[in-house]
Amino acid sequence: MTSALADRLKAFQEQIKVDRPLVEGRLVRMVGLTLEAVGCNLPVGSYCDIESVTGEPVEAEVVGFAGDHVYLMPLKTAEGLRPGARVTPNMRALNVPVGFGLLGRVLDGYGRPLDDRGPLATEGEASLNGRPINPLDRHPIDTPLDVGVGAINSMLTVGQGQRMGLFAGSGVGKSVLLGMMTRFTQADITVVGLVGERGREVKEFIEQILGPEGMARSVVVASPADDAPLMRLRAAQLTHSIAEYYRDKGKRVLLLMDSLTRYAQAQREIALAVGEPPATKGYPPSVFARIPQLVERTGNAAQGKGSITAFYTVLTEGDDQQDPIADAARAILDGHVVLSRRLAEEGHYPAIDIEASISRAMPQIISAEHLSWVYRFKQLYARYQQNRDLINVGAYTRGSDPEIDLAIALMPAMRQFLRQPLDEQINLLTSRQRLELLAKNMSPQQPLAG
Repeated sequence: MTSALADRLKAFQEQIKVDRPLVEGRLVRMVGLTLEAVGCNLPVGSYCDIESVTGEPVEAEVVGFAGDHVYLMPLKTAEGLRPGARVTPNMRALNVPVGFGLLGRVLDGYGRPLDDRGPLATEGEASLNGRPINPLDRHPIDTPLDVGVGAINSMLTVGQGQRMGLFAGSGVGKSVLLGMMTRFTQADITVVGLVGERGREVKEFIEQILGPEGMARSVVVASPADDAPLMRLRAAQLTHSIAEYYRDKGKRVLLLMDSLTRYAQAQREIALAVGEPPATKGYPPSVFARIPQLVERTGNAAQGKGSITAFYTVLTEGDDQQDPIADAARAILDGHVVLSRRLAEEGHYPAIDIEASISRAMPQIISAEHLSWVYRFKQLYARYQQNRDLINVGAYTRGSDPEIDLAIALMPAMRQFLRQPLDEQINLLTSRQRLELLAKNMSPQQPLAG
């Protein structure tokens, strides 16, 4: 080892607080995604370079150990590795660059630019894993946030600092709804994490959904499905680190992550590769520990500081709302918007299932009168859905139940109220006024208004 490298290793050793000297190791085993090395004493979470016959070293992260064997996971495709390949500690900083110079840029999971617009103008560094906020220091959710979608603004009102999930199967409009909120939400800065989704969606999201105006106040972190699982994990963590930086600067941040399910699947790949036993439907316990650790990084900071309002898409496999990841996310988030395949097939967009959706912060941020309209709307909507088959086949006789009669009369107006064109913005005030107008016809004691 050269004296220059020894000096760098010593400085790196002081940074990561390792008592024993850092030394080179050797690659002894490769099974699937997992690499094993001996001779290294790097801590979990640090990086190393593995010698390759191609001449380009393969970078890997330490994900575990057993005795003197260290388990590594490559950050990209592992090509050209051979038995006994040299493993050298990597002096890459454990923090990530942040700053307002990231606005308008597209980054990969490493924080490197993908947009060919030159080097990044950063102002400092932040921890990839963030730092927990004392729950007693968090400012309560007490201010409504305008997301520009009428059904959400009126029926599922979101507050600044709230964390919501968009739950749906594939192909029912999660990404489209996410794009609407990206364009319409009243926030200072938007941070978008495209994690584990189709590669073609990245450019489409930037050019067709964000556009030049939206991109000017946004940062996009992209790690498509063909990236290594560690890169997908890093992309999700980097998205949150960037959002935390802006929040700490007093900004109202909108964080959109598509998707939380792909993040969980990346962690499952890593955990199973290093030998962690599967628990629920093939997901190891570490997956269910990772989700709250990630989600709890968002929300409000202390009084007078900024906020991160977060929307996570959750893919429900086979439209199963009891999917383990969906169930875990529902328990930790502050509400969920469920998208219905039946509504999407009927051409009803956004395909929000009002019966199955809820905003847990809504009672604290809207008036009692507004809340009563929401409850009454849901009562009539649910009453119609419960008797939908009887009504459609003509088996229901009008006059049998006044509530069902009223639901039948109002259903066309209620459906129209929940619909919205993709390019139309409906603000908080307008959506409330529309609900109030509809509420005038919801009382069974009153005749229907013209």
